[in-house]
Amino acid sequence: MPHRTAKQTESDRLNQRAGLASVAVATTLVLAKLWALAATGALSVGASLVDSGLDLMVSLAGLAAITYAARPPDEDHAHGHTSAEDLAALAQSTFILGSGAAILWAATRRMLSPDHTELTSETAGVAVMVLSIVLTLALVAYQRRVASKTGNKVVSADSLHYIGDLVPNIGAIASLLAARQLGLTLIDSLVAIGAALFMMFGAFKIGKTAIDALMDRQAPDTEIEGISAIAGTYPGVLGFHDLKTRMAGSRTFVTLHIELDGDQSLYDAHEISAGLRSKILEAYPHTDVMIHKDVWFPPKD
Repeated sequence: MPHRTAKQTESDRLNQRAGLASVAVATTLVLAKLWALAATGALSVGASLVDSGLDLMVSLAGLAAITYAARPPDEDHAHGHTSAEDLAALAQSTFILGSGAAILWAATRRMLSPDHTELTSETAGVAVMVLSIVLTLALVAYQRRVASKTGNKVVSADSLHYIGDLVPNIGAIASLLAARQLGLTLIDSLVAIGAALFMMFGAFKIGKTAIDALMDRQAPDTEIEGISAIAGTYPGVLGFHDLKTRMAGSRTFVTLHIELDGDQSLYDAHEISAGLRSKILEAYPHTDVMIHKDVWFPPKD
């Protein structure tokens, strides 16, 4: 079974810390927005609350998936446990779609109702939304720093998801200010509808990515081309074929056949193969590489 390198182990620790930070921020925002919703009665705040609640679920599931995926291969899972991340993402996307549809229905119903709900305590609601934006920006900055070091797709996706959360938060501020300054409560429903559609679109993309991975979709073309370039120019490798990749969670599994001089010693052949594997891992730390050695004999006159 392939062993994990020190760099991969350190990456796992950084990813788990990013997951814990995400859970902490999401919990804080859920509690703050619960109070803001009770104080203001604004649907846009409610939409933002649901979004933060979903963030908390996504963060908890993501942390669990990252922790489980970091477990080394065992007898029952020879290729590791990284598919747990894809299963979690698929479940999350399904739930987000349903929640987005519920918010869309409630917002549309309120907008079309002849009796418009008056919003209250708009200043308190704005303060909570500002807190949400500040905490979200701090979390995104940390997640991006971790993702740049580890290449973890779950952390990167979570970062993008939180960037998307800025849209409903800013929209909630706009609707609260419009209600306080101009008496325009209709904007609250419009912002909630926009936030719901934004959430549903994001959930669809997350679900598609998870399904692609569960169906063993190959790595992006740029990654395949990069691995091919490394193998094709590595000293001692006379040629290569049957380069195959598949994605599972935050890891890409690579199998490759290389052609080596049949007249050299087994030790030399092993050193070439091991060096090539290290070179690929250096360029793509999130990969798991298996190399098959094929013998090539030069044609004789």
